[in-house]
Amino acid sequence: MPGPLFYHVDLDAFFAAVEVLDNPSLKGLPLIIGHPGPRSVVSTCSYEARRYGVHSAMPMTTALKLCPQAVCIPGRMRRYSEKSKEVMAIIADMAPSFIQASIDEAYLDMTGTALLYGSPKEGARLLKERVSRETGLTISVGVGSSRFIAKLASDYRKPDGLTVVPDGMETAFVDAVGLRKLWGIGKSTLDKLERHHIHSVQDLRECSLGRLEDWFGPSMASYLHLVANGQDPGIYSGENKSHSISAERTFWPDLIEKDAIDLYLLELSQEVTFRSLDEHFVARTIGVKIRYGDFTTTSVQTTPQDGIYNSSDVNEWANKLFWSKYQGGGVRLLGVGLYQMYKGDEVEQEGLFDDGSKRKRELERTIVGMNKKGAGLKRASTLLNGKKAD
Repeated sequence: MPGPLFYHVDLDAFFAAVEVLDNPSLKGLPLIIGHPGPRSVVSTCSYEARRYGVHSAMPMTTALKLCPQAVCIPGRMRRYSEKSKEVMAIIADMAPSFIQASIDEAYLDMTGTALLYGSPKEGARLLKERVSRETGLTISVGVGSSRFIAKLASDYRKPDGLTVVPDGMETAFVDAVGLRKLWGIGKSTLDKLERHHIHSVQDLRECSLGRLEDWFGPSMASYLHLVANGQDPGIYSGENKSHSISAERTFWPDLIEKDAIDLYLLELSQEVTFRSLDEHFVARTIGVKIRYGDFTTTSVQTTPQDGIYNSSDVNEWANKLFWSKYQGGGVRLLGVGLYQMYKGDEVEQEGLFDDGSKRKRELERTIVGMNKKGAGLKRASTLLNGKKAD
């Protein structure tokens, strides 16, 4: 029997790609998605901007010093959600099972699909062709025997890449990727490994687990030991459940600055809210997930008494939950989720007073519906990363 087969799909420079798709005059220009304010940070950027050293979570002032000719676009989360849904619909049509990890990535369990699509390479190529033809966007696809290997492979030849890691070649593949580009190893970890004379994946693989535990602690040591041997460390723990909608972002380098953390909490809150509106689900519970640089992971949830109406409500509670749980230090992964969901459009546990939350929900629902028809609408507050205008 053939072994397990996974694809990891990653939309290439997704937000920037959507902007170019909607405005072809932007093609080839260095694009930065984010408000060009003194306290703003980069949400994402095009590959043209990345050549100047710009990357996500970078302070906008730093990004514009590196690339002063960049075109800054505030971002349109509703539009990105719409295009994401188009891609996920194609994935759902082809994959027996998949997990949407975030607005621009998904893990597909393609085990047993050889009779449908041929070899893994042929199946991945078919998926890429359909996404390109039907959405105008490009994806990078990694194929492997585990979600971890597939994710590592999708980044190997970006953009518009396709990398298949044959079963049994996982160790050789992580060796080829190299220690500096091995997913999940940031600069501080790399520096510490090099101080201990570990300069390659092979060196790391030959290091005993006990010694790694002495240097890094049990969580990080286990992660390093597994990935050096090409094994899945189980880093992605999301579940494809109909009664929950969640989104995560993984960061290199780790998030430290409050402004950057607040920006991504806002983006994640908007993403899960728009998905819930589009799918006609209402949530009772909000949750936040935090993974630190040493891979210690914690989560916290709350069920607001007055109900969850709109993205502002989700963002407000996500901020409260994060800052009540945050223990300081770099954030490797950040997630926001909606749970205890039920089908419908009306919030069951309405508060005593209507402070405009229901009207905001109706507005967001209307905008989602109009944008499906190409209206391209967005709320003014999103232009300022959720901050009030002067």
